[in-house]
Amino acid sequence: MDVYEAVIGMEVHVQLHTRSKMFCRCAVVEDTGDVPPNTYVCPVCTGMPGTLPVINRQAVEYTIMTGLALNCKIAEHTFWERKSYWYPDLPKNYQISQYQFPLTYGGWIEIEPEGAPIRRIGITRAHLEEDTGKLFHVEGASLIDFNRSGVPLLEIVTEPEFHTPEEAYAYLTKLRTIVRYLGVSSGDMEKGAMRCEPNLSLRPVGSASFGTKTEIKNLNSFRAVRQALAYEIQRQTALLTSGGQIQQVTFGWDEANHRTVLQRVKEESSDYRYFPEPDLPPLQISREWVGEIRARMPELPDARKMRFISNLGLSAYNAGVLTSDRAVADYFEAVVEAGGEPKQAANWISGELFRLMNQQNLEIGAVTAQVPPRRLVELMALIENKTINISTAKEVLADMLATGQGAQEVVQACGLAQVSDEAALAAVVAQVLDDHPAEVAQYLAGKETLSGWLMGQVMKATRGKANPQVARHLLTAQLEARRPSRGSG
Repeated sequence: MDVYEAVIGMEVHVQLHTRSKMFCRCAVVEDTGDVPPNTYVCPVCTGMPGTLPVINRQAVEYTIMTGLALNCKIAEHTFWERKSYWYPDLPKNYQISQYQFPLTYGGWIEIEPEGAPIRRIGITRAHLEEDTGKLFHVEGASLIDFNRSGVPLLEIVTEPEFHTPEEAYAYLTKLRTIVRYLGVSSGDMEKGAMRCEPNLSLRPVGSASFGTKTEIKNLNSFRAVRQALAYEIQRQTALLTSGGQIQQVTFGWDEANHRTVLQRVKEESSDYRYFPEPDLPPLQISREWVGEIRARMPELPDARKMRFISNLGLSAYNAGVLTSDRAVADYFEAVVEAGGEPKQAANWISGELFRLMNQQNLEIGAVTAQVPPRRLVELMALIENKTINISTAKEVLADMLATGQGAQEVVQACGLAQVSDEAALAAVVAQVLDDHPAEVAQYLAGKETLSGWLMGQVMKATRGKANPQVARHLLTAQLEARRPSRGSG
């Protein structure tokens, strides 16, 4: 029985996908690794004295949109504040952020950890701020790239309501799905577009009080979040069990050695010396503006999942898989609109198509270009009218993805049409039985499981093109015809 319960909260920073930075006109560029450093900068985002910031309206709208998706309240009045701290990648020695009156607050999100019931997690706040520069540590020096400095950053803070690493993982994947559906961010952790900082404490099971928490930074994947939390739970449990005390500190995550490493003593909010930003006006958010933004929002993943279940008859599993990525859900719906049967389309997309995508490291956009929805419908129709069987259809789909050809073209070019002619198949079955007299004798002696093996030989002889129903019927008939008659006695 567990003695301690983990209490986990989460701060997530999401880079907003705007054209320009939060308080200047510099372009926002994706961190692909090949952009020259310090090329998308200006006096404002590098903190030059005397410069004045200007608010990015699109970033404000994206924040309101995300707040609505997270069931948050939208403030009618808010203002900006300076958050002071001294790091080399923060050129002004303060960050323009929000503290007292966040733009959105008091929301919630439902998560469904694998193998566990649905849980509702409270969202404390989701507010806007500006990103910092990026440090590069090289031998004997540290270099700074300010291309990222000033990029709009949405900070989303949860209530401390997670209790397992799996719940935290489910939250992060759900949050990424939402921001991608909204189109406000790519959510790519590997490129720094989504950065997570979990905090964790332990308390005796049954206690309502909180223990001393630690925070973990420098996590660059959801897998790392899960591993770091599991490690920290284990570390704190061992320390408390041995009579030690937890210190409130900030850790980094050592990916190579799979352990947390001390970075610094944790700051309190008073250490940041928040005070109102004098160079920016307060924001007044009218209800009309919020209504306009709400009207432009797309259907969110949970609502889409329920529609797939109720209107299209999909299983909860298939609906969840398809709606976890907006582009995949769009592709599925296009297949259905083109005439595809929903359940069959769902099975092909979440099964064989996903397998090929994983095998070839493809995104759904590449699939759409090679296998447009109408062509997947064409493939399913060939199965339905028994031109090809399912085994052959998988081969055809792989060729379609490689060549961009239609299903009918591939079938004709490769001679893959299903053989249903009874006379032709009867000859193949007879030849198979003649070639395997020992197995036929065993079948006739009572080992009827050999019929499956013999059927496999028929399919092999026809290169998988035999109509299974017709071939099986002929095989059974010919086997029985070879059974010795018992005579009249």
